[in-house]
Amino acid sequence: MGSCIVGETVFISVVIPTYNRQPILEKCLRALEMQQLSASSVVGGYEVVLVDDGSTDGTLDWLAAHKEEFIHVRCFEQNHAGPAAARNLGVEKAQGDIIIFIDSDLVVLENFLQAHVDALVQGKEQLGSDRFFTYGAVINTCNFDDPTAEPYKITDFSAAFFATGNVAIPKHWLEQAGLFDTSFQLYGWEDLELGVRLKNLGLKLIKCPAAVGYHWHPPFNLDQIPNLIEKEIQRGRMGVLFYQKHPTWEVKMMIQMTWIHRLLWGILSLNGALNERTMAPLLQWLINLGKPQLALEIARIFLNWYNVKGVYDAYAQLSGR
Repeated sequence: MGSCIVGETVFISVVIPTYNRQPILEKCLRALEMQQLSASSVVGGYEVVLVDDGSTDGTLDWLAAHKEEFIHVRCFEQNHAGPAAARNLGVEKAQGDIIIFIDSDLVVLENFLQAHVDALVQGKEQLGSDRFFTYGAVINTCNFDDPTAEPYKITDFSAAFFATGNVAIPKHWLEQAGLFDTSFQLYGWEDLELGVRLKNLGLKLIKCPAAVGYHWHPPFNLDQIPNLIEKEIQRGRMGVLFYQKHPTWEVKMMIQMTWIHRLLWGILSLNGALNERTMAPLLQWLINLGKPQLALEIARIFLNWYNVKGVYDAYAQLSGR
């Protein structure tokens, strides 16, 4: 980006990794085709770099059959290797000065690209350099028919420094930081770990609440619990890898590897007595009342306990204890 964000036109690459997400990916890509740019916009054009991470649900066939609808999409494919490898391939293939990362289950508003670019222009004027990135708002929803109807909730707040759900950054900073570490092959942390390296390069975070994306996930039900528990255990293991690379108190806090977290989730879960079995009747009751989101928030009590145990188990294995 250098000087390219002020006074010159910029080309934007929206990089999206996808894996077996075809129904919501349709909505994601359609929303990106509907982007409205202002008459005075510095955006000279944009592309959507979609990286299929070895989907088995017919994503590529569907895309090939509808390619005339998606004039901005360039599609690449790889064998299933996880989101870090997929995003790296996307950055490598991207032709833009600015990279915007979103997930394939995110549906954006029509001013999404313009909002990020306006924030990038303002940030450049304020800071006098491009040593920053913009972070949009992510609103969680389980409304598949009309994802963008969901209101903002307190649980949508994120304190993350760099998360790939909705972020815009000059491509050259990603290259300088060394892209995503593909040794994060299980669930979690590959984006926040890159964030630590970006912070070490002096990059700042500028919030961009006008760039809104609606993150869709199916309504919570009890059948999802084994998979959610497995994700928390994986996140614990990857958290230890994160701490190995950056052995700081800040990272320890992020990955919940402190006595504070052990005490907090130990107390809240009654030392594991509140778990997926004992809480199932309450969760099912809330789901039956039409409150799956509330049920999920309550389930986080034992999910976080699994995560903390996963972190400590992985760390003990690593230490040979």
